[in-house]
Amino acid sequence: MLGLVKIRVHRGINLPLKDTFHSDPYVVVTMGDQKVKTSCKKNNCNPVWDDELTLALKYPNVQIVLTVYDKDTFSKDDKIGEAKIDIKPYLKALEMSYHQDLPNGVKVGKVQQNRDNCLAKESCIIWENG
Repeated sequence: MLGLVKIRVHRGINLPLKDTFHSDPYVVVTMGDQKVKTSCKKNNCNPVWDDELTLALKYPNVQIVLTVYDKDTFSKDDKIGEAKIDIKPYLKALEMSYHQDLPNGVKVGKVQQNRDNCLAKESCIIWENG
């Protein structure tokens, strides 16, 4: 294992209605063979999760995939959308900081949102427990 990756799933904006009058969205985060998910937000097209999810980083060339679903009671959950995040910029920032004696909580880098990375806002890379 190379380390742990913590992902904060903040919010969804203007998610489409998947049921007649509402959506019950949740997010599934996958990285390789690992899968974690947020809580489900009932009747909400603008959900705020603010959930922090942790995955074990086993391989440096793996992509993080966030998939938003609408929870259904009597049928298969509907897929609302998907975003992919390349982990390489985060690993590069950590590699550059690795041999420094840094205290916990120091921001060692950031990744700006752009069309290619599906980030909603700037993402910070925080040094925790070496």
